[in-house]
Amino acid sequence: MKTIELTVEGMTCGSCVKHVKQALQAVPGVVHVEVDLLSGRARVQGDLQAGSTSLIAALAEEDYVANIATESSPATATTKPGCTSQPRNSGRCCCG
Repeated sequence: MKTIELTVEGMTCGSCVKHVKQALQAVPGVVHVEVDLLSGRARVQGDLQAGSTSLIAALAEEDYVANIATESSPATATTKPGCTSQPRNSGRCCCG
């Protein structure tokens, strides 16, 4: 099972967390999703054949910008730089 941690820009409230979680859970192979509003991160576990590409695309369809924070599998661990820019307010949820 692979674990991918993403930085997610644009989350401003609990409704945003719900939308991000639902979008990630809809990706084939996803088994578990945790989303943290305060850190702006989402952790996804599963048998993800397309890796982070499908996760980032799913969030882009919901108007969230995501980048890889970390990606690991049982055999290897790779750390990649995450996004440090501030969330944008696009009006897609109750805080927008």
